[in-house]
Amino acid sequence: MFRAIREQIDATFRGDPAARSVVEILLCYPGFHALLMHRLAHWLHTGGVPLVPRLISQASRLVTGIEIHPGARIGRRCFIDHGMGVVIGETSEIGDDVLLYQGVTLGGTGKEKGKRHPTIGNHVVIGTGAKVLGNILVGDHVKIGAGSVVVHPVPPHSTVVGVPGRVVRTRAEGENGVLEHGRLPDPEGQAIEDLRKRVDELEQQLRALTEERLAGRRGA
Repeated sequence: MFRAIREQIDATFRGDPAARSVVEILLCYPGFHALLMHRLAHWLHTGGVPLVPRLISQASRLVTGIEIHPGARIGRRCFIDHGMGVVIGETSEIGDDVLLYQGVTLGGTGKEKGKRHPTIGNHVVIGTGAKVLGNILVGDHVKIGAGSVVVHPVPPHSTVVGVPGRVVRTRAEGENGVLEHGRLPDPEGQAIEDLRKRVDELEQQLRALTEERLAGRRGA
């Protein structure tokens, strides 16, 4: 337990440049509190203890605004930044060194039984308000942009944006994968811009053709 607390403190320092001291993290970081309470609830849940794990998770939700089902499996050094509105479903699996921003949902797509929530690889970053839904695999070192809705598997070392989420960039292994929220590609916006340019080109061609025909009639 002490090792888990130490690792969680270190993960908070790495994930949040605003963290100034261990005391501040212990007292003021809801993501830190939610993950520690989840580890207790998950331990009781896997031990077959009835009801108590759910009570712990609900108490954690009330205090932190972060809802993590006791059945979810979370790896080491996970960091939830701010965290308000984060929801992690029962059969979710999260790897090591994962960063989740506020409003992230790891949810299901219906009332199916069994594994119905996503599996998140190692070193994944999921941006503010992103939704990852269904029994899908998100590979290692994936970056998911803010507000994206991911419903299909994502290969490792990819950047995903949009609704539904699309892979817009694939990085070489070892390449810097910092998620710059303000500089993410916009595939829908680019498609609209391409259509606008094409319409302008067609209008120019139509105008030129019309002028050519009018000139021909005047010459006749």
